[in-house]
Amino acid sequence: MGISHDDVEPITEQTHDNSWSANLEKPHHGEDRELVLEQAIDAVEHTVSGNHVNLVTHGDHGHPETYLFDALEAAFETIEYDYIEQCGCGGHVTRVYV
Repeated sequence: MGISHDDVEPITEQTHDNSWSANLEKPHHGEDRELVLEQAIDAVEHTVSGNHVNLVTHGDHGHPETYLFDALEAAFETIEYDYIEQCGCGGHVTRVYV
């Protein structure tokens, strides 16, 4: 049985008026793609316009173009993002411009 999203610590509780990185590659993220999507959207919503957030996603889900990009486009009217790189640990970095 998967973990309840209510039992997982939020990715952030503050609004970031700077560029920052959201760590979405903890073990519970690897087990739950929906949690990754939920927290990625939350990270973008908590980033002040004019800044960017690096979404560092778990490698177990593969390249973010297969699941993350469509979710971002569905959640936000206008969105700009770039795939940056795959980390040495297997995760992926997507930079979202707010």
